[in-house]
Amino acid sequence: MPINIPDNLPASKILQEENIFIMNKSRAKSQDIRNMYILIVNLMPLKIQTENQLMRLLSNTPLQVDVSLIRPKTHTSKNTPKEHLEEFYKTFDDVKDQKFDGMIITGAPIENFEFEDVTYWEEMKQIMDWSKTNVTSTFHICWGAQAGLYHHYGIKKHALDKKQFGIFEHTLETTIEPLVRGFDSTFAAPHSRHTTVLEDEIAKNDELQIISTSKDAGVYIVASKDKKNIFVTGHSEYDKDTLKKEYFRDKEKGLSIDVPENYFTDDDDTKDPIVMWRSHANLLFSNWINYYVYQQTPYNIGR
Repeated sequence: MPINIPDNLPASKILQEENIFIMNKSRAKSQDIRNMYILIVNLMPLKIQTENQLMRLLSNTPLQVDVSLIRPKTHTSKNTPKEHLEEFYKTFDDVKDQKFDGMIITGAPIENFEFEDVTYWEEMKQIMDWSKTNVTSTFHICWGAQAGLYHHYGIKKHALDKKQFGIFEHTLETTIEPLVRGFDSTFAAPHSRHTTVLEDEIAKNDELQIISTSKDAGVYIVASKDKKNIFVTGHSEYDKDTLKKEYFRDKEKGLSIDVPENYFTDDDDTKDPIVMWRSHANLLFSNWINYYVYQQTPYNIGR
């Protein structure tokens, strides 16, 4: 089934070229189907790139998904055209009286700041508190995962000696969790972060369940026992060349940056990256939409 997004959103043309079913608003309204309403809190600097990545994954379900985009009103984005933000983005004030089946909170390149020092932290706390009553399930990514674990459960983030950067192997801590139904025993996922959360600190919280870890990258997937909150510390949504762009951007700035692990062919940055996480990413998002959004949300979303 299609994903419903504005016709002139850049992601619309890109996804259509990839043979992904896009439906415009007028046609969607003609179908007697209850849409899934998903809110994306996009904190990434390159917002158009993140839109493309997430909407590609949200389109891979048998459900009709209606996406809304918001950004912090207390922060001015410098890397996305103002015209794009004004046309396609709302703020929390615009949606706070609505209810959503699901919400995604993206990562943000602000890991080295204490949460309380982030300019829009008070706004994020308000959004996360609001989600308890207005969202069926929230999917937190990277910094968004660390922020959610800290705000909801008091789990602190810890600085790493060097950036966790590359593609890492993961294993499952449970095989009966619907979120990872269909996963292989081991699977790959990208990470790009300077901080981490600790497994033993999460394990002490009776409200949380660790679902997947990596011996090299640490905790990967955590969920609240009621599954209203899903936390993913990596970037399963990343495109083939996302880490490559980050790597060469930092090299050009003269920053100390290692070649992303297990990413380039033969670990040679002159060769193409190897994509080994795409099937896992599609399954992760499809399972979340199916089991913890669609299967849990009421037909009358107002309830």
